[in-house]
Amino acid sequence: MKKLTIIVPCYNEEEVLKLFYRETKRYTAELPDAETEFLFVDDGSSDGTLQILRSLAACDSSCHYITFSRNFGKEAAMYAGLQAADGDYCVLMDADLQHPPALLPRMYAALKDEGYDCCAGRRTTRDGEGAVRNFLSHCFYRVIRRLSRMDMQDGAGDFRMMTRRMVDSVLSCTEYNRYMKGIFSFVGFETKWIPFENTARAAGRSKWSLKSLFRYAVDGIFSFSTAPIALSGAVGVLLFILSLFLAFGTAVSTLIFGNEVNGWTTIVCLILFLNGMQMLFLSVLGEYVSKNYMESKGRPVYIIKDKG
Repeated sequence: MKKLTIIVPCYNEEEVLKLFYRETKRYTAELPDAETEFLFVDDGSSDGTLQILRSLAACDSSCHYITFSRNFGKEAAMYAGLQAADGDYCVLMDADLQHPPALLPRMYAALKDEGYDCCAGRRTTRDGEGAVRNFLSHCFYRVIRRLSRMDMQDGAGDFRMMTRRMVDSVLSCTEYNRYMKGIFSFVGFETKWIPFENTARAAGRSKWSLKSLFRYAVDGIFSFSTAPIALSGAVGVLLFILSLFLAFGTAVSTLIFGNEVNGWTTIVCLILFLNGMQMLFLSVLGEYVSKNYMESKGRPVYIIKDKG
């Protein structure tokens, strides 16, 4: 018999937790020869999430929870869940039911019967997310695939079931600045993708704003690619060559043809442009330095306040 641990990061999910538990329990009952347990990770919620988790744990011995001392973020919550899980198979799921529990039997069969180390869901639509957010998401996946040279599927999320050896490989990546989608691609292993259509949250509101998604995308790029630094160098060389051409052209125009040098507005704009590029690339370098700075501190990814 295989033990399956379902890891559920939670942040202010009191409106949907009980519904998630009932729906998921209904489909895990269909898994042959599987002992299922729930491991909820409360990421410092400020609503009644923790109280609901305690009541579920009191009523069902297969339900367990971890609660953080504050909000450390979803990446930390997934990492904590994987560290605490001892199942032969581990599943990462969101509590809002946008990750369909109906796919769990197919995922389980892919690992148990088909020999895959990972089975993951991939959204084929983004209905209800808005045109701007949809467009930016597609652009991000195209960019990060090119920059990181790793297989990060458009529409791929954290919803996946993994074997113990893949989980152990993910846990061997101990960096503080975590980007789990990149880590999943980095460790490799054969993955079966199951497409599904995006659905609206069962209750509550999304915790991801455009600003937080943008920061998340930036973290992903800087965590798995050094291409921005290489781009900074390439643009610097290009601007240097351009400045030589401008200087040569000005010298020829003045010394040979006797033309006066005019166009102070153009010169000022050029100076502002070059200064802007310099500051931009300094910020790129600073981003890498700051990440290295945080890694060197050796701080824990999360702090547990309580568990049950």
